[in-house]
Amino acid sequence: MTELDPRTVVTRYVNAVAEGDLDTIVASFAEDASWTYPGNVPLTGVWSGRDAIVNDFLGGAGSLFAPGGIPVVTLTNVIADGEQVVAEWTSKGLAATGRVYDNTCLGVFVVRGGAIVSVREYTDTQHVEQSLFAGQATAAGVRHG
Repeated sequence: MTELDPRTVVTRYVNAVAEGDLDTIVASFAEDASWTYPGNVPLTGVWSGRDAIVNDFLGGAGSLFAPGGIPVVTLTNVIADGEQVVAEWTSKGLAATGRVYDNTCLGVFVVRGGAIVSVREYTDTQHVEQSLFAGQATAAGVRHG
């Protein structure tokens, strides 16, 4: 099988999130991948390892939404340069708090050997705090995984 180029890996990953394709989501990450999430909310920190990223970070974020309110994810832009890929997406849904979640996210992905090895995400964490956590900030710098 031919190794996918970094742009294709990231595009396929974000589209898999949008479609709820767990197999492709899992296959997109290297086993020792990391995901860094900014801010001062319960999601803040470095998520280390594919299992922690998929099960705890991404899976845990899903529980923050109301039944039937899982966000609609739409890939809006992808720029690739070598192993680095910058992807922008929107995410809109109804939070378990009853508030509307409508955010623009940007991830700086590093892809090696056809798999995502790291992600640094940038997003409006004040909106995350207010919509998903009803204004309950937490200590920054939490390490996961």
